[in-house]
Formats: sequence, structure tokens, C-alpha cells
Amino acid sequence: MKPKIFIDGRDGTAGLQIYERLCERGDISLLTIGDAKRKDIGERRKLINSADLVFLCLPDDAARESVSLIENDNTRVIDASTAHRTAPGWVYGFPELSKAQRARIMTAQRVSNPGCHATGVIAAAYPLLSLGIMPRDYPLACMSLTGYSGGGKKMIHSYEEEKTPEMNAPRMYGLDLSHKHLPEIIHVTGLTRPPVFCPVVGDYYAGIAATIMLRSDMLNGGPSADDIRQSLAAYYSGEEFVTVAPELGSGMLESNWGENTNMLEITVSGNDELTIVTARFDNLGKGASGAAVQNMNIMLGLDESENLKAGMKNETK
Repeated sequence: MKPKIFIDGRDGTAGLQIYERLCERGDISLLTIGDAKRKDIGERRKLINSADLVFLCLPDDAARESVSLIENDNTRVIDASTAHRTAPGWVYGFPELSKAQRARIMTAQRVSNPGCHATGVIAAAYPLLSLGIMPRDYPLACMSLTGYSGGGKKMIHSYEEEKTPEMNAPRMYGLDLSHKHLPEIIHVTGLTRPPVFCPVVGDYYAGIAATIMLRSDMLNGGPSADDIRQSLAAYYSGEEFVTVAPELGSGMLESNWGENTNMLEITVSGNDELTIVTARFDNLGKGASGAAVQNMNIMLGLDESENLKAGMKNETK
């Protein structure tokens, strides 16, 4: 029997892309809800409890409400909101962190899909911490440049329908340095000092370039940029969706690399003393819907790359 899948919050940016990825698959059965009942708690409760797996593509409070509607031990959940990324009993949905992490996702009842900025920072920093290259108390500094689709329907509408002159240039935000993705970055990496993290939104649709900045004299063993590149390449060896550029970065790196794919590429740049590690990917792909579908495939014992190799159309714009 085909596993039954329900997307609670299908009308949002991530929900629409998950639906687009799944609607023509023959190995699952999609449960749908009519527009008139998509906010009807009774109808949502019925569909949630009828499903083998539910995607939550909702604001945080609504996601918590959806979880509270589950009345059985069989319905599994992938939550794309921020609500459960540091919650006890939830598995963080980044399978490339380790073989053990992929195994935990495979058997999990509750999986929290990573945040887009957090995906880039964690992809760059986690291996260095795990390998003992970066001390847990390292004073990490990060910058992440994203396309405007990361802000959801409201921001997409602003950039495409109500654009103001200041939106022509990249804009820094989260200037109180308490961005909502920081708790999961700290929780997953085990850093004992909160990173200094500055996000920037630019006038392009999709793509993230998340960069961490490192000093060799503050890292264990004093590694050069190429030493770090080699360590990351070995760590992610064999992964399909996370790769490391074979040479040190030079010239320019475009932040919309990998648009419409589930790929994430890490590029290391620098010299013997200073290093930056940049993760580039689609914030709606590996940073959202692509990662969610990848987690679903793992949880259901399906081909992990199903529906993720081909590019996606931006039909949610």
C-alpha cells in the first residue's frame, strides 16, 4: 500500500514546492484538502490522522497546533517551521551531518526541517567542530546572502509588485543579532558561544551564499585554507547533494548558484592564515522543500534522491 502524505499549509511557498515535487509521484498517495476547509480544524485533524506522514508548512504556532491534533502513534511529521528545531524528541533533518544522523532520520517519528540560513552555516561549521579542528568556544562570525523568496509570499510580493528604491540594493537585516535561526545553529553544532550572524537579502529570487570566517591561529593545528578544504571534502565524500569544490575559491562566487536544485556546494577560500567557507544552495531547495522531500524519502525507505535530481520550475512565484 502506498504511504499517504498530507501537506498541512500547502498554500505557502514551501508547501507549494513540496506539492509540486510530489504531485506526480506514483509511489505515494497525496491527501488533499479543499480551499474552503484548509483552516477547518476538524478536517485537518481527520487528514493528519489518516496520513502516514505529514508535512507542516505553517507558522510556528499553527505547526504546534497541528502536532497537538495527532491522536495516533503512526503519523510521522516533518515540520518546516522553526517551532521544533531545538525541541526534545525531534530529529534535525540534515542527513549529511553523519551516518548516525541519517539513521536517526530514517526511524524518527518527528523530524524538524532545517532553516535555510542555518543549513549553510551548519554545513560549513559542523564538520570542523566534529573533527576537532574548530574549538567549541570559537568566536564564529557568519554572513548569509539570500534571495527574496526566503521571506515567503509577503516578501516575494513586495519585491515583485511593490518594489521601492532601497530594495534595488542588498539589505542587511536581523541587526539585533538574534536571528531566529541562531538557536538551531547553536543547538546542532554545540558551539558554546553564540555566533555573530548577519543575514542579507538581495534583489534576486532564490539562492543563498552562507559564509563562516576563520583564523588559522585560533583553530586546532593551525590549518591553512587548503587543509580545511581537504578535511571538508573527506567529510562529505560520497554524499550526493553536498559537495566540496575541488580547489580554493578565487574570483567571484554568485549567490544564486544551484537555483532549482537540491544541491549544496561548499567552497573554501583564503590562505595559510585566513579562511572563509561558503555554502551555496537554493533556499527553496536544499534550504526548504528539497530537504523536506529528501527527509521524507529517507523516512519512508524510498530512494533518497527521488524527485530531487531534476531542476524545479519557479511556479510558486
